[in-house]
Amino acid sequence: MKKSLILAALVLISTGCFAQKNPLVKKAKSYAMAETPDFSAARASIQEAIETAPTTETYYWAGMIGYQELTQENYNQYMGKGVDQERAGTAVVESYNYWLKADELAMVPTLDKKGREVVDQKTRNNISKRMLEYYKQQELVKYGIFLNDRKDYAGAFNAFKLHISIPDLPMMQTEKLQKEMPRDTTYIQYKYYAAIFAVQSEMHEDAIALLEELKDGEYEAVSVNQFLYQEYVALKDTAKFVATLQNAVVRFPKEPWFLQKLINYYIFSGQEPVAVDYLAQAIEREPNVAQYHHIKGNLDENLGNYDAALKDFDEALRCDPNLADAMAGKGRVYYNQAVKMNEEAALISDNKAYKKALDDMNEVFKKSLPFFEEAHKMAPEDRTYMQILKGLYYRFHMDAQYNEISEKLNNL
Repeated sequence: MKKSLILAALVLISTGCFAQKNPLVKKAKSYAMAETPDFSAARASIQEAIETAPTTETYYWAGMIGYQELTQENYNQYMGKGVDQERAGTAVVESYNYWLKADELAMVPTLDKKGREVVDQKTRNNISKRMLEYYKQQELVKYGIFLNDRKDYAGAFNAFKLHISIPDLPMMQTEKLQKEMPRDTTYIQYKYYAAIFAVQSEMHEDAIALLEELKDGEYEAVSVNQFLYQEYVALKDTAKFVATLQNAVVRFPKEPWFLQKLINYYIFSGQEPVAVDYLAQAIEREPNVAQYHHIKGNLDENLGNYDAALKDFDEALRCDPNLADAMAGKGRVYYNQAVKMNEEAALISDNKAYKKALDDMNEVFKKSLPFFEEAHKMAPEDRTYMQILKGLYYRFHMDAQYNEISEKLNNL
């Protein structure tokens, strides 16, 4: 079959039986459907038609020009010539927008020969068939992926947003069409991608709208709620980001990220007791989550509740014996107390009392040493633990250990 016959068949299928009344529309159609199409000329003619007669017919055929150009690109791909994805995608978006306007005009009631109010259902049906085709062939998704590869995230967002909006269009609200477009995992996945493109484009309101729709679902649930929190932070909407964190802490009890953010908020907003209470509730609900006890230990330590902090770290290690941060937390409690004792000792003028204060201080420093050594065994690459050990070994003239840890630090 010749190329012209193949294209003609495709066009006949796509156009239905809409009769052209506007000569400019007819002219645009002839350019678009020629054996060698001239889409620029077709668009020039249809634009003139829109300016002179913005009717349902005009906008419908304006959309058909983009549809025909997509058909041409798909034919080129079929023939092994490759596809110009930018041209194809632009054509799809163009036709989508023109058809929305055509459908809007088609729903405006007119009087038939018997004086009854009717809408142009035939045109609406023609458009819905093309929209379904775009949806099932994922033409807008292809374009969105293309734009994402070019780092045009705003364009990618728009393409994916148009794709996922097709099932919600007024013209698509029939039982038959809805069955063809289930809100399945793929649909949810594309909605998630649209949200991420909006995040990357700093289109905060658009990102939030999509993430709110996704936040209670199962697809990428943790990252959805993390992104939602971050978007509310970007908008400085404290009430919303706190509510997001509170909901996520309950829903994802084993994801400490949310609890840490919530606790940090309470701490930096001067609400430390609320932070402690919130952690206590979380621990009561999930007593075997090591991170909860670890975070509470850090908080109790910051509040000067040292005995409580040591118990918290012990509980964290009970839940996870290999949690190096909890082991180091115990060492830090003693270490920081010793640092404070050193500051207080500097204020003592009596030599005997001063010497006793230094001896007491060194005993507390010694208490911290085995915990940092154990933390170093658990996390041998952690530079912080090694730096603290180096200082302690120097303080207590432990030359062999000092040289060994110094060498490790130099080799990192």
